[in-house]
Amino acid sequence: MKDFFVELEERITWLPEWAISLVLIVCAIAIGFVAHRIFYNVLARVVAEWDLFWRSLVARTKRPARFAIVLAALAFAVSVSPLTDLQASIVRHVLVICFIAALAWMTKTAKHIWMTVYLRRFKLDAEDNLLARKHVTQSRIMERIVDLLIITIALAAMLMTFDEVRQYGVSLLASAGAAGIVVGLALQPVLKNLFAGIQLAITQPIRIDDALLVEGEWGNVEEITSTYVVVKLWDWRRLVLPLSYFIENPFQNWTRESSALIGTVMIYLDYSIPVEAVRRKVEEIVNASPRWDRRVVNVAVTDFKDSVMEIRILASSFNSGKTFDLRCEIREKLIDFIQREYPHALPRLRAEVDRRGAEVARAAE
Repeated sequence: MKDFFVELEERITWLPEWAISLVLIVCAIAIGFVAHRIFYNVLARVVAEWDLFWRSLVARTKRPARFAIVLAALAFAVSVSPLTDLQASIVRHVLVICFIAALAWMTKTAKHIWMTVYLRRFKLDAEDNLLARKHVTQSRIMERIVDLLIITIALAAMLMTFDEVRQYGVSLLASAGAAGIVVGLALQPVLKNLFAGIQLAITQPIRIDDALLVEGEWGNVEEITSTYVVVKLWDWRRLVLPLSYFIENPFQNWTRESSALIGTVMIYLDYSIPVEAVRRKVEEIVNASPRWDRRVVNVAVTDFKDSVMEIRILASSFNSGKTFDLRCEIREKLIDFIQREYPHALPRLRAEVDRRGAEVARAAE
């Protein structure tokens, strides 16, 4: 390619130097586009029979690869262009910075493709999605951390291409102690959330789609970023909390080890109701319900009050949402049963008068 640019320059020596440079740069861009198209057509045919990752990688890196190939062609053009030393130095410096950006772009794209293909094996909409939530949460947190590292390294590499930065960087190391303390204090919230994100990815106290009771609100984890967590509440509001909150504060995770939950229904009835009849009705209700996972059902008298007894009903379901719906279904059908069959057993205020005492009182009148 370099010989082509040298020969082209010899043929257009009648032009001014700036025009020669412009022609060479335009030709380099055109050659880069053509070379990229030919290369990618061949590469697409080669990987057509390969697995999904490689096909996606070729498809998604087309634009950053075109950028890199055009930069390479421009580098050849600049090396033979009649530019002054200062002009050539500036253009080469810009090309180096652009090449670092293209490399970071391709790395970030390849990482995203690998993560997407990897997560396709896990379905969050499954009944028991504990394994999927583990992998999705860990992958997304680590993906954001890797993105931050890629951008940081790319920016650092760009800055290191400037001699002034390298020179001052060495002298700054000598005073890094005091500066490090100041910067550390200034960046404490950022670093705190960064390390909290790493800790969450490893220990996973929360995962994507976990059901949480936090700050007195119930909802599901919708998004975990590198700095905050979004909890979608039951009424579609969003509760946004910093990552460090889940390391430093207590909260309830209803799906930590399993999606299944046991729901509780408390009902207060008169002492005259037969508990066995309530037990049979509850078993009938849950057996007919598709929300019951057929693991736990229990009816027990858990307390005696002044005028009523406390009956606790337990029933398990596949996840938190279905558990809530099952509890509501038990309440509705059970109260309908009691209203029809044992209306006298519903809680009420009443006074009992001795019959003989009432007759004596009437006779006295």
